[in-house]
Amino acid sequence: MAPRERKDVTVEQDGAAEAEEAEVKEVVDSKSREPPWRIVWRNVVSMAILHSASLYALVLIPRSSPLTWLWCVFCFVFSALGITAGVHRLWSHRSYKASLPLRILLAVANSMAFQNDIFEWSRDHRVHHKYSETDADPHDARRGFFFSHMGWLLLRKRPEVIAGGKRLDLSDLYNDPVVVWQRRLYKPSVIVLCFVIPTVVPWALWGESLWNAYFLAAVLRYILVLNCTWLVNSAAHMYGMRPYDCTINPRENRFVVFAAIGEGYHNYHHTFPYDYATSEFGWKANLTTAFIDFTCWLGLAGDRHCVPTSVIEARKKRTGECSN
Repeated sequence: MAPRERKDVTVEQDGAAEAEEAEVKEVVDSKSREPPWRIVWRNVVSMAILHSASLYALVLIPRSSPLTWLWCVFCFVFSALGITAGVHRLWSHRSYKASLPLRILLAVANSMAFQNDIFEWSRDHRVHHKYSETDADPHDARRGFFFSHMGWLLLRKRPEVIAGGKRLDLSDLYNDPVVVWQRRLYKPSVIVLCFVIPTVVPWALWGESLWNAYFLAAVLRYILVLNCTWLVNSAAHMYGMRPYDCTINPRENRFVVFAAIGEGYHNYHHTFPYDYATSEFGWKANLTTAFIDFTCWLGLAGDRHCVPTSVIEARKKRTGECSN
């Protein structure tokens, strides 16, 4: 395995931090007179139906082929990588660089995950980091577990969130043809990649019933990936330790590390958002980091940004804590 490339990133100066705080305050203070709870009933109904269908899918597991179980695991990991290695670490944080073939593969995986297109997901995630746990945060954890987990998707965006998104520089997303084309073709790609292919493959290759294949490989797998991703916004902002920065809410949550294939080292990630590994522990329970390293070994990716160990240790001593 090729050694990781290291790129030191300088710490922001106090003046820049103060300017950013002023910008946050300006966005947060620009509240409109619109009611705070504007429910998106289409999302409420669709999420209720899909979650109910996923519960029904559980009874189909003993009636399905073990090959279908393995296919479900593959689809889970592949679509999850479209979120973790793709839209999160690559497009949102630009923590490493990917070749055109890898970007296309990750865009396909992202469509299978069906969590908004690359452009929208990346924009909202950058807003989340820039205005974390303010009124401009799309899934502000201060509003409770349910809201930060899935409730934010059942309501119209607050004006502060929209204003925050308009302030960002998104030129890299506009200039990436993979992002542009995935956005244009997003709806048909979701139908084919998230629902049709996961259903048809087990039926065509080993004779699984379309009924079982649809509810297990499409619906249940989709809902599991959704909730594992959402746990990063909810549980990883509320439960766990803060060894790197105790002044922010994001936590190190071991369960989320496992469920979200490496995304639960969240106190580290919010402290050092530019680190491609989102952790100082390498491949430890971090399938996404192993995947990125493997693609670098294949020559499909490179320029991985890492935080030097000396910087990590200094930050622990300055702002970290061992518990709580």
